[in-house]
Amino acid sequence: MGPPWTGGSLKDLGGSLGELRGAENAAAVLPAEGAVPDALPARHVQLPERRAERRDSREAAMTRHGKNCTAGAVYTYHEKKKDTAASGYGTQRVRVGRDAVKDFDCCCLSLQPCRDPVVTPDGFLYEREAIVSYLLHRKAEIARQSKAYERQRAQQRREQEQRGRAGAEAALRGFLQAETPLGGAATPDPAPGPSGTLPSFWIPSLTPEAGAERLRKPDKTVRCPMSGRRLRLADLVPVRFSAAEPGLRRGELLARGERYVCAVTRDALSNATPCAVLRPSGAVVTLDCVERLIRKEMRDPLTGDPLTEADIIVLQRGGTGFAGSGVCLEAKKSRPVMQA
Repeated sequence: MGPPWTGGSLKDLGGSLGELRGAENAAAVLPAEGAVPDALPARHVQLPERRAERRDSREAAMTRHGKNCTAGAVYTYHEKKKDTAASGYGTQRVRVGRDAVKDFDCCCLSLQPCRDPVVTPDGFLYEREAIVSYLLHRKAEIARQSKAYERQRAQQRREQEQRGRAGAEAALRGFLQAETPLGGAATPDPAPGPSGTLPSFWIPSLTPEAGAERLRKPDKTVRCPMSGRRLRLADLVPVRFSAAEPGLRRGELLARGERYVCAVTRDALSNATPCAVLRPSGAVVTLDCVERLIRKEMRDPLTGDPLTEADIIVLQRGGTGFAGSGVCLEAKKSRPVMQA
């Protein structure tokens, strides 16, 4: 049998075969005239359901960095903080904002600018009226606690004496019962009388099982509310700030951003400026002035009195908005922790 072609070269034959195969593929891919597109092969058609499945699989594989992520497999830091705050367990830490930072010239108790400021040996600034009222209140509270503790001790002594007498009476009754001859009449035990108060089963402190609250011996030392060290009225040092513009009224002075300056160098004072109080004069100077000028002669530049290291009181600052200020600006609240 002869060849299926009548003439032409092999090159022409290859081109004819390529055209024939391209036509067959086009016929298989393109729908015929009047045909429905759904009848196309699955490998050439991407249905909406298949596209949705692929999108869901991609979203499940990647982690969403959202605050309220509910589809991610990772327990994010924000979710942990939110769950900890809602559960009531675990230690909470909050960064203190600028509005919560106390200024260097404000009282540590009232948090208001001082009218008559005094400073403790540890450098905490107070309004004289506020700190004196606090010390008097603490003394009265200590006296009240001491009286309650003495009453408790007296009550304990009386109860101990009653227990001793009851033990002696029980020993006497036991002796009389042992000495009673056979067939003799035994001494009857006294019937217990009704108690003056009935027990209460609704109030926990009045139930029969509840014991009396034991008071501890109070500490008679009055301590500073900030440092916790012993504080007396004689330890308070008056402070005299140097106004930036003398003659201003108090309202005008408080409205200024830079209210006070160093008494020697006239540098502006703020929370970012380390300050110190000189005990003899009560003047407020910068620590830079102390290191460069005052420590050379160790004399008060305003009064001329000799100074010691204890006479230079470093003033505690309220802090700034920067972590490099050296002041802890984090509020912490300790709560119970559940451990597995």
